[in-house]
Amino acid sequence: MFNLLKRQPRAPRAAGIAAAGATSSGKGDLPEEELLHAEQVYRQGTVSIRDFIAPASVRVQPDYLELGGMFLRSLFVVAYPRYISIGWFEPVIDLSATFDIGMFFYKIDAAIILKQLRNKVGILEAQLAADREKGAPRDPVRETALQDIEKLRDEITQGTEYFFQCGLYLTLYAPTLPELNKLTEQVESMIGAKLVFTRRATWQAEQGFNATLPLALDELAVSFNMNTSPAASSFPFVSSELSSDNGVLYGINRHNNSLILFDRFSLPNANMVVFATSGAGKSYAIKLEVLRSLMFGTEIIIIDPEREYQYLAQAVGGTYISISLNSDSKINPFDLPRAIGDDAKAGDLIRSAVITLKGLIRIMIGELTHQEDSLLDRAILETYAKKDITASSDLAHVEPPVLSDLEDILHGMEGGEDIAMRLKKYTEGTFAGLLNNRTNIDLANQLVVFSVRDLEDELRPMAIYTVINFIWNIVRAQMKKRILVIDEAWWLMQHEDSAKFIYALVKRCRKYYLGLTTITQDVNDFLGS
Repeated sequence: MFNLLKRQPRAPRAAGIAAAGATSSGKGDLPEEELLHAEQVYRQGTVSIRDFIAPASVRVQPDYLELGGMFLRSLFVVAYPRYISIGWFEPVIDLSATFDIGMFFYKIDAAIILKQLRNKVGILEAQLAADREKGAPRDPVRETALQDIEKLRDEITQGTEYFFQCGLYLTLYAPTLPELNKLTEQVESMIGAKLVFTRRATWQAEQGFNATLPLALDELAVSFNMNTSPAASSFPFVSSELSSDNGVLYGINRHNNSLILFDRFSLPNANMVVFATSGAGKSYAIKLEVLRSLMFGTEIIIIDPEREYQYLAQAVGGTYISISLNSDSKINPFDLPRAIGDDAKAGDLIRSAVITLKGLIRIMIGELTHQEDSLLDRAILETYAKKDITASSDLAHVEPPVLSDLEDILHGMEGGEDIAMRLKKYTEGTFAGLLNNRTNIDLANQLVVFSVRDLEDELRPMAIYTVINFIWNIVRAQMKKRILVIDEAWWLMQHEDSAKFIYALVKRCRKYYLGLTTITQDVNDFLGS
């Protein structure tokens, strides 16, 4: 390599002047040799890429190099154990240090190897036969070697194994010589613990450095015979690296201090679940992801049960919506799903709304019998019809009903009085301010946080269910890169209908470029749902 960095001696100045003067008189007046010499002199005065990448100085010592301000030392492997496990090289690769690795594989013709192995088998069998004739004790070393050779012969003959000469070199970098010595001893100890023996490239420091550069120059030429399986065990790309080319920063890999960069939308689906004990930092980790995702233009919607994201929303200019009995922000559960595309049919949108409403009402009043379920289905359809919302209506110019309209319809239906009475506390009773109003909120912001902290525990599941359905209708209507965060998801998982709703959302959100993040403390919240 260093030959590439050396300059040729400059031509005498007089010759250079003469060449320049001759060139000025015309290219055709110079002999070919003088013209080539003049061109060579000219090129010596130009700056090339090699001049920029070349180090300021190189000092070659017996067992290390001083390259610019760094100290380098090369190691090479001289012997391997009889058995070596896959990934034995991983501790070295994950080491928090600067080093280069060079690996060279030279395939050997199978016929040559089979001939050598056949000769070796003959020698071993003769030695074993001689020992038996003498009555000597069996030699397990020779017997094991014979078995290994026979197995290798079979595999090479069948084409499942090949034979190589393998060279493995490392060049270590450190800012000072004491640090280089310490790093060298550390690497030698780590590799030696695997019964792999290394040597320092003494009096070959320059050749060792060149062998680990991306030039495919094996100037050390130290190899070890291996078949395919043990050679593959040294494969260097086994690092526990968690970085990708795109994405947000999630943290630091404690194995090798590398950055964890990850783009969840690069996977088949962008969903994520966060499990950790109370106080372990679940919400803090998600807040970091939210902040960094906002910088990439991702829209974030958060359902916040404990008002942990209020200051975050204020800091980035987001929208913070408090859902409570006395709050001015209201969501009408009777809102119809927004049309998706020009071929959306009103009947399909109404049926979707009816199914969602039935799930909400089950959370509100408990399980329904088959008769009550059928009655409720008909009552919801009649409630929409009362507002002129039918399969033949233009849904762009209609006003959806509210919960009290459903109660009125149930009172007028035979057998509906019981359901109407159970709904009454949500229309006129204690909980009347939550679900019996028209929608008056807008999600026109990159970060929107829904807080349900001020709601009683009994109301939280139905409020979160309503909020998620409202968000889902907007997500389906306009496809954007979005993340929906549901903190303390166990509130929803404790009810069958809301758990089914979340399950369906997880299955379908990929089609609408939505990534769902659920946060909870207990794995059983999901396993038992």
